[in-house]
Amino acid sequence: MRGSSHLAIGLITGVAVAGLVPGIPFSLAGIALAGFSSLAPDLDHPDSRLSKRLGFTQNYVRWAFAAGALALAAYAYLQLGPGSEQRLYYTGALAFGLIGVSMQGGSARKLALLFTGLGTVVAGLYTEQLWLSLLGTFVAMAPFTTHRSLTHTIWATVLWTYIGYLADQHLGWRGVALYAGAGYVSHLVADTLTKSGVRWFLPLPFSFKIPLISTGSATGNLLEVGICIGYGLLVLGLVVGNMRF
Repeated sequence: MRGSSHLAIGLITGVAVAGLVPGIPFSLAGIALAGFSSLAPDLDHPDSRLSKRLGFTQNYVRWAFAAGALALAAYAYLQLGPGSEQRLYYTGALAFGLIGVSMQGGSARKLALLFTGLGTVVAGLYTEQLWLSLLGTFVAMAPFTTHRSLTHTIWATVLWTYIGYLADQHLGWRGVALYAGAGYVSHLVADTLTKSGVRWFLPLPFSFKIPLISTGSATGNLLEVGICIGYGLLVLGLVVGNMRF
């Protein structure tokens, strides 16, 4: 399913949580969190909407390797005399330069997400917020998994919901875990409607699918729009019916 459809379904799910779950305050931030969470499973895909947003530094990664190569070469030339140590530094500079040149969009984005995730991990450790470190770990590792594998499982859903629970405990923002978990699971349910399905209980090999949608096809795109509209009308009707006038 396309990223725009996942986002729409996630936001609608957030509205459902806000308007139907007793004790959960109606929160635009919570609805936005559900939308964000609905995109999180596709961090394992280099062309996904969220992967592109979080990997915005990918163009700077190549420049970082080029700068590293120049720095090593300059140090070797200015500070080291001819010999084995200088040759070692020149070799390192060449390696850095070749890595930077050989990087394509996908690999650069993975590295950018790795740096983003590790930075978040460090921030979590520095501020003593476990949820932030776990979030950074997820962001750093997800791009290096196969598409629709580990991030598309019930185990990843539990982890994401637990991160929300810890954030709830630390920030005092009631409902974070539910908004996050519901948004995340909406992605898996939506992908279950495609012909590829989802292996919810990986490493078990069983794929669960209701093959209604052929992602990327004209009929599939039209069906996605229909599902989003139908789901939105259903949630809207339930929320309005749940209101006390």
